Amino acid sequence: MSISAYLFKYIDINPKELLAKGALAKKISMDKLQPFCRDVPEYEIAKFSGGTRFRNGDTIMARITPCLENGKTAMVNILEPGEVGFGSTEFIVFRAKEGYTDPNFVYYLVKSSFVRDPAIKSMVGSSGRQRVQTDVVQNLIVPFPSLLEQRKIASILKSLDDKIALNTAINDNL
Repeated sequence: MSISAYLFKYIDINPKELLAKGALAKKISMDKLQPFCRDVPEYEIAKFSGGTRFRNGDTIMARITPCLENGKTAMVNILEPGEVGFGSTEFIVFRAKEGYTDPNFVYYLVKSSFVRDPAIKSMVGSSGRQRVQTDVVQNLIVPFPSLLEQRKIASILKSLDDKIALNTAINDNL
C-alpha cells in the first residue's frame, strides 16, 4: 500500500556534508554523467572549492536545462565508506532517509516521471540557462510504498540496470 506524501518527508534534499576548502576529493562534473545511466562512469580528483557534496547511495540530478531533459541523473557509487565527494552546483542531491526510504528506490523515483516531469515544468530563468526550482521538487506529493515494497521494486529495477551495465562492459571489452 502506498502513502502519498511530500518528497521532503521521505527524502533529504541537498543534505549538508562537510568538505574543507582545498581538500582533495572525488569530483563528478556534469559532463561525466551519461544520459539515463544509473552509474557514474568516471570522476576526477580535484581540490574542493565549492559545489554540491554527496556520499555513496545519494542520487544526483541535473537541475539545469538541457541536462535534466537529457536524463542526467545518477546514483553515486564511486566513493569509499564515509567519503564525501563533490560535483557541479547544478546538481540536486537526494538522500534516502533511514527507516523511510531505500537508496535504490530513491534513484528510480527521482528519474521517474513523478519527479522529472514536474521538475522540468518548474524550470525558470533565461532561455538556455533555466533551472529547476528546488522548492517545487521538495514539495512534490508522490506515492511512497512501504519500505519493504520499495526494496522489492528497486531490486527488480536494479537487476535490470545491473544487466545493462554488465552487457555494456562486455561490449566495451569486445
